[in-house]
Parts: sequence; C-alpha cells; structure tokens
Amino acid sequence: MIAKTLAAVSLPLLWHNWLLPRLRLGPRGRTAANAVFATACAAAFGIRETDYDLHAAPHHAGGYRDSVPTRPIGEARLGSLGVGPCGLPDRRVSRGAGCSARVGNEVVARHRAGRVAHRGLCWGGASLVAVAVGYGTALAIPPVRTRLAEFATRATEVDLAEWVVVHIPIGTVYSEELIFRGVLDPLLDEEFGPLGIWLGATAFGLWHIGPARAAGDSVLATIAATASAGLILGLLRRRTGSAIAPALLHLAVNAGGAIAPRIALRAIRTGRAGTDTLDVRRDPCG
Repeated sequence: MIAKTLAAVSLPLLWHNWLLPRLRLGPRGRTAANAVFATACAAAFGIRETDYDLHAAPHHAGGYRDSVPTRPIGEARLGSLGVGPCGLPDRRVSRGAGCSARVGNEVVARHRAGRVAHRGLCWGGASLVAVAVGYGTALAIPPVRTRLAEFATRATEVDLAEWVVVHIPIGTVYSEELIFRGVLDPLLDEEFGPLGIWLGATAFGLWHIGPARAAGDSVLATIAATASAGLILGLLRRRTGSAIAPALLHLAVNAGGAIAPRIALRAIRTGRAGTDTLDVRRDPCG
C-alpha cells in the first residue's frame, strides 16, 4: 500500500513539473494532456467517495467516517435462513438470501452516493456564493479594485471566454481535483492518518512548481500559496466526503481570478473616461 501511495504522489509531480513542460504543448494541448493524465491516474489508483455519519460511526485513521456496515445486509441472517436438515446449508435458501444481500448492498451504496453528492453540492454551492461575494466586495473597494486591475495585464494564451469555460474547468479543476482530492487524499489518509491532509497540501503546492517557473513567479511563494489552498480544499473534501465541494470552490476562485481583474480594469478605464469628459465640460476655455 505504501508503494502505491508513493507512486500516486510522485507520478503527478513528475508529470506536471518535468514531462509536461518538455512536451512544449500549447494551452489546448496542455489542457487535453492534463485531463488524460488525471483520468489515467484515477483508473490506475482508483477513486472513491467517502461517506460518514457524524453521530454514529467512529473516526478512521485519516478522519473519514463511514456509516455503511462492514458486513453486507443479510449476511447476519444467512446462518438461520440457509441451514437445512442436520445443520447442512440449504443452497436454494442461501442463494436467495445472497441475492437479497447483493440487492440490499446496491441500495445502500446508491443511498450513500446520493448523500455524499448532496452534501458536496450544498457545500460547493455555498463556497461559490462566498467567493462571488468576496470578489464583488473587492471590486467595490477602490484601492483593492486598482490592485486587482494590475493582474489584468497578464495576458492569457487564449481568449478569456475560452480560458474560463474550457481550460479552467477541464485543464485545472477537473485534472487537479481528480488527482489530489479524488485519488490522493483517501490514499494518504489511509496510509498516514492525520498527516495525510498535510502531505496532500504539500504535494498540491509542489505540483505548481512548473507553472510558477513558466510564469516567472516566485517558486517558494507559489508553493506556499497553493499549499495553503490545498489545505483548505482538502479540509472541504474531508468535511463533505466528496470531491464535488472542493472542485466547485476551486472553479469559483480560479474563474473569478480571471474575470475580476478584467472587470476592475474596465471600471477604472470607464471612470477615468467619465472624469475626463466632465473636466472638458467644466473648462471655461473649452
């Protein structure tokens, strides 16, 4: 298990910081390559949604809780239902009970998946609203709006609409959340217990070394910032048992980070143009 976990940590870092930059792909190629790599990781290492019961089930080593019984439904009854004369098993009854147990397990699994998805959507939706309010507040404060407008000078390699609609959801959110919150977090928690969330956040920070170098940003500052973000996303993953909530928060932050600076810059330019027009009208020599 430790070898599998180490491979799940190291392969994404090698891919994103060493191999992918050497492929010299354009933005569309990088988005497609990241999505394919993330899907391959999920297929190779497996993903799972983790349900828990806040009141009934005990904590596992990594902080997850699982309210689903470890024994299949109906298993406890097989002894009484499937015993024939002289204590020998009655195969006909056992088959029927086994079929009932499988059906019961499927029902429980579907119910659990529904609970997990609903919880993830609720927390994710709340995160979307909170991020939108945060960006709206920042745009309403002139000094912060001016600071945001400075980031608008960073030109993306594609049109803003394509960046927000395609590259952020697929190349960033889908790829990173599938790898880190879908695959890596459960593995780290199972293997390292309470340390799992810190190791996952650190790995998420190290994932961004290559992009920081490509953008000319401080590598250490980027690692610190993205590791902090990874810690928050990991906490949300563990709180909800689902990767849906951190994915929605991730999408909101990144999409807002691309759109808000453009809005800020346009607002500043519009304000200056309006001021210039008023000055001309007020000039007695005009």
